[in-house]
Amino acid sequence: MAAPAKTRPATAPLVVTANDLRTGRVVWLGAGGWVAEVAAARIFPPEEVAAALALGQAAEKARMVVGAYAVEVSPGPVPVKFRERLRAAGPSVDAEPRPALQLAS
Repeated sequence: MAAPAKTRPATAPLVVTANDLRTGRVVWLGAGGWVAEVAAARIFPPEEVAAALALGQAAEKARMVVGAYAVEVSPGPVPVKFRERLRAAGPSVDAEPRPALQLAS
């Protein structure tokens, strides 16, 4: 049996992200609830990661969100890891449609 993955202690400020249970969209824990933009997310210092995750877990138990976890951010806030930067940018399926190809005549 494999050992659980080890996590390193957070050293940067954190935000909490999850997916909205009804829409599946990425949401961020803001000061007054879950928000759609990382810019409006509540920033937690590294020593408050347990309290931040407890808020996410409470929202999961209330069936508001699913998959809550903490994300390290740099000033902005901008997620440090590529995966979360991609999540913050919005779903790739919402990208603007490509123009129709023009065939040479």
